[in-house]
Order: sequence, then structure tokens, then C-alpha cells
Amino acid sequence: MKNLFAILLLLTFFLIITSCSEDSNKPSDDNGSNVETVTICDQVWMAKNLDVAHYRNGDSIPQVTDPGEWANLTTGAWCYYDNDPANGEIYGKLYNWYAVNDPRGLAPEGWHIPSDKEWKQLEMCLGMSQKDADEEVGDRGTHEGSKLAGDYDLWQEGDLQNNSEFGGSRFNGKPAGYRSYLNGNFFNISDLGRWWSSTEYSSSRSICRHISYNYSNVSRYRNNKTNGLSVRCVRD
Repeated sequence: MKNLFAILLLLTFFLIITSCSEDSNKPSDDNGSNVETVTICDQVWMAKNLDVAHYRNGDSIPQVTDPGEWANLTTGAWCYYDNDPANGEIYGKLYNWYAVNDPRGLAPEGWHIPSDKEWKQLEMCLGMSQKDADEEVGDRGTHEGSKLAGDYDLWQEGDLQNNSEFGGSRFNGKPAGYRSYLNGNFFNISDLGRWWSSTEYSSSRSICRHISYNYSNVSRYRNNKTNGLSVRCVRD
């Protein structure tokens, strides 16, 4: 009887190890859920905004709720829009660029924060011309923003949402708004989505992408590093 119990115990242990091994190459969020992905041309993207509270090495990323403290940050941090966890369930977390650039790694193993060049690759895959993609700042392209957007009911009504190509890429971009570096306040949920790139522009600014409810194209901005924006990851 003891031998039978030992055999069953070993078998259970083996099945647990095997299951863990099979899932070891799948990125996961802080809740241990498998991350959904979408393949667009030759790139594999996460299909939702990043929602982690630890760097890749396991160190915690500080959650900063106080607006004055946020506005003066020069190190990595995250927050929920309006500091409300319910918004995190829908939109993921907002991160400053110092978290994006932290050497401990914001992206899960096997993933990275897309560079400006990789964002351009995505945009051109969706139909943007090389000339428009290379525009330094401002609105670029035609309907690529509508293709990147998702969750129709979350968006304020406008050209982005009413475009026939809305949601066409399955990127599922949501209007998470942003947190300002000026005063730590929150702005524009349901109006716009902004995502960091890993590309630095200057000592105080880095490149981001922006889609807005009232335009069907995509904007490229030099955003202050202390702003809180959404993050998407692309597979290594």
C-alpha cells in the first residue's frame, strides 16, 4: 500500500512538472495568465496592454498614486488611470518611460518594448507609406489608427471608431488615456491611446505612438519621459 501511494505521489509530481515545462515559454502577467498574441505580418504582438508590477528579474516596480510625487519621478513607476484598479482590468497599467528603459527589463522573458523602427514596420504593414512613416511628428498615414484600435464601445464616437477598417488588425488598441508629467493628473480616457517605444529622443523625451477618437490615422510624438502611457510588447 505504501509503495502504491509513493508511485501515485511521484506520478502527480511528474505531471505537475511536465505541465509547467510546457507553459514555460508562454509570457504571463502578474496573475499567471497566458498572454494573448496577434501576428501582424512578421511581428508577434501582445494583444493587450502590459499589466505587470515587477521587472523581469522579480524586483517590484513602485506604484505611485500621489500626483506630486509622480510629476517629479526620474525612476520607473506605474499607476492605474485615476488610481482605480477597475481601469487596470480594462486598460492595463500606465508606465513612465523610466520603467520602459530600466535595465532590469519591463517586458516578460521572450518579449521586448518595440523600438520606433518596429512601430514603423507595424504601420507600414497596415498600409502606411514609407514617406508618411518617416514623418518626424504629428498625424501620419490614413486609416492605420482605426485598424490598430479595438473595443468599439470604449471609444468616444468619432472618425476612428466610425471607420470601416476599425479593429482590422486585431491589435485591439484601447483608449487608456495618459498621466501627465506636469501635475500628475489623468487625461483623456475614452479619447486616446498612447504607447511608448523604446527609442529615446532626448534627455527628457522619448518616442511614442498615439491614436485618437477623432482621427483614423496614427500620430508620432516626442513625449516627456515622466508621462504615464500604455505599453505593448513585441516578441523577440
